[in-house]
Amino acid sequence: MTKQKTDKRLSAKIKRFFKILGPGVITGAADDDPSGIATYTQTGAQFGYGQLWTALAMLPFMAAVQEACARIGAVTGKGIAAVVKQHYSRKVLFGLVGLVLVANTINIGADIGAVAAAIQLIIPVNFSLIVLLFTALILFLEIFLSYRNYARVLKWFCLSLLAYPLTVFLIHQPWGTLLKATLVPNLEFNFAFLFIITGVLGTTISPYMFFWQASEEVEEEKERHLLKHGKPQLSRNFIRNLRIDNIVGMVFSEAATWSIIVVAATVLHSNGIIDVKTAADAAKALEPLVQTFPNAGFLAKLIFATGVIGLGLLGIPVLSGSASYALSEALGWKEGLNLKLKKAHGFYGVITIATLIGLGINFIGIDPIKALVFTAVFNGVAAVPLLFFIARIAGNKKIMGKHRSGWLSRTLVWLTFAVMGVAAVAMFITLGRS
Repeated sequence: MTKQKTDKRLSAKIKRFFKILGPGVITGAADDDPSGIATYTQTGAQFGYGQLWTALAMLPFMAAVQEACARIGAVTGKGIAAVVKQHYSRKVLFGLVGLVLVANTINIGADIGAVAAAIQLIIPVNFSLIVLLFTALILFLEIFLSYRNYARVLKWFCLSLLAYPLTVFLIHQPWGTLLKATLVPNLEFNFAFLFIITGVLGTTISPYMFFWQASEEVEEEKERHLLKHGKPQLSRNFIRNLRIDNIVGMVFSEAATWSIIVVAATVLHSNGIIDVKTAADAAKALEPLVQTFPNAGFLAKLIFATGVIGLGLLGIPVLSGSASYALSEALGWKEGLNLKLKKAHGFYGVITIATLIGLGINFIGIDPIKALVFTAVFNGVAAVPLLFFIARIAGNKKIMGKHRSGWLSRTLVWLTFAVMGVAAVAMFITLGRS
């Protein structure tokens, strides 16, 4: 009986833990979208283990920024754009919203193209047909599924990142070198290095993540009926659970980032492949996972394609959804994935338009893999002004009350702003000298 009680308690604890997981885990997994996979793969291929330290170094900054964004949404009961609208000028509001709209739309286009290129690795179908069908599927899922069901679907897509950690442990690794490269920063002051590192920063700490997680915390409050007259009624454990969800999601994300860089460095860089030009090049990083099979090349492509497709299904709705939250909040429209289409035409209209513009980018002759890396760099630059206002809002006692940022959170968020700002400026300086 005692053992049965112990088993039941353990089972109940596990269930409670998984019940806590939500916006933080989804945001963390969406962070490793096709743009992230391409950028981290290029990083490992081009510089070997030289930028591996960024995965560990960015974890506290990423977690602090996303926790601040989640807390802003939870405490105010509003998305970031709505909070900016209430406390700052219209110029600031539409400047920030404009950055998110542009960054997200470009990112959507690059991700759709990457998914199509991945599908073509396993099915020789016309590129135009693939992007059209995939875009239609994305819009259907986001517009016609309820938030509860949609969130449940998104959580399962997180599993598609497991191919990279598995590959890390299936091939021989220079573990001493990996440990040193993870713990000791390596810096080079040249354009190629700073371009990629800005992309790594941008695809890890991205504008769309700020807006998405804040707004999804509000969605969670609506689902649990915690909003009374527009004001959140937070329980004692709500902020604690929010932080657990956030840190689990960010650790999961950075573990995947570390694994992708390691696999690309060990498999591609060590074999002389230093420039990832196509989806097929990127897929080669996973060949050791299936090298015991006679058709390892095809199976590697299949696993890579499955991951990219799954993360595209996860990341693209997050991108279009966060853009729509931002603009809808700025314009005072009804917004939220918990609403039906007929009650939120503007909100779903922005989702549709942003996705279709992203789709259109794929018909102007831009290489999908190159577009992903350039998108990450653009995000790295666009995130800087957004971080400035997130730091100010999260630390403002008038806005956040007793839940304003503590000294550690404030320090980490302001340091993130400074580091990303310096990286962007240094990149442009070296560009002028190259």
